[in-house]
Amino acid sequence: MPEIAFRGVHHAYDDRTVLSDVDLTLTEHRIGIVGANGGGKSTLARMINGLVVPTSGTVTVDGVDTKRHGRQVRRTVGFVFTDPDHQIIMPTVAEDVAFSLRRSRLSKTEREARVRDVLDRFGLAGHADHPPHLLSGGQKQMLALAAVMVAEPRILVADEPTTLLDLRNTRTIARTFAQLPQQLVVVTHHLDLLDDFDRVLVVDGGRVVADGAPRPTIEFYRESVS
Repeated sequence: MPEIAFRGVHHAYDDRTVLSDVDLTLTEHRIGIVGANGGGKSTLARMINGLVVPTSGTVTVDGVDTKRHGRQVRRTVGFVFTDPDHQIIMPTVAEDVAFSLRRSRLSKTEREARVRDVLDRFGLAGHADHPPHLLSGGQKQMLALAAVMVAEPRILVADEPTTLLDLRNTRTIARTFAQLPQQLVVVTHHLDLLDDFDRVLVVDGGRVVADGAPRPTIEFYRESVS
């Protein structure tokens, strides 16, 4: 698995500290991040692909600094947002997925083949020519995921990907995540999603206050907010 490293990371928006003294090395396959709203967990996740860069300290992905080499890092790290409408930009499902390959060196035939494959993998093959706004909420989230995964990132970061979904679609996302070979970092309030993850972090007040196997770490979090 790739190595994601936070070293002495501090981040502030104006005079508000969001993260403080974060030191982490993440090498596990599937990593969950939980915590109260405003505690810093989404900022921590967004630092992994350089959407946010630290005020001080460094974040690296396999030794590549996200602040100095953000474009290179983003070729390695895909990011899925809470609301898929923030990522869907093209008029049809297939075009939206293909947009992610616009800068690749693949031939047109290779791009089309990869788009067909990823649409099939994520249950969207029958919607290739449909406008995205006709999709259900769950299908839109699968489209956002497909549009990231078609570029074959080595790491996938998902920021609360099930928040807007019903139980059925949440379970679909969970099954999909379970089958991904990529290193996976998921920020979530759905604690059951993390039952079979390798590692869970609890972020509160801008600091990592618990870090370990899912069961004891999630229990710590439940007790801390009860």
